[in-house]
Amino acid sequence: MPKRSTKGGATVAKVKKVVEELRPAIQGDGGDVSLVGVRDGVVKISFEGACTTCPISTVTLKMYVEETLKKRVPGITRVEAVG
Repeated sequence: MPKRSTKGGATVAKVKKVVEELRPAIQGDGGDVSLVGVRDGVVKISFEGACTTCPISTVTLKMYVEETLKKRVPGITRVEAVG
């Protein structure tokens, strides 16, 4: 069975909190983001709304969501968009 992220539930709770704090900025552009899961330092998110067809959603993913999570949640190494 694959390991969960380093601090298990505590890490997931921190990631959820940060994602919730990022949502208003993303919603302001007509999109949304939700947490799908966290495993082994990798966060999986789902973009919704305008983000699903936005040509710069990969920039939002890497430069905004991923960078913020890496800075604020120890052990996060990568963020991936799914779905």
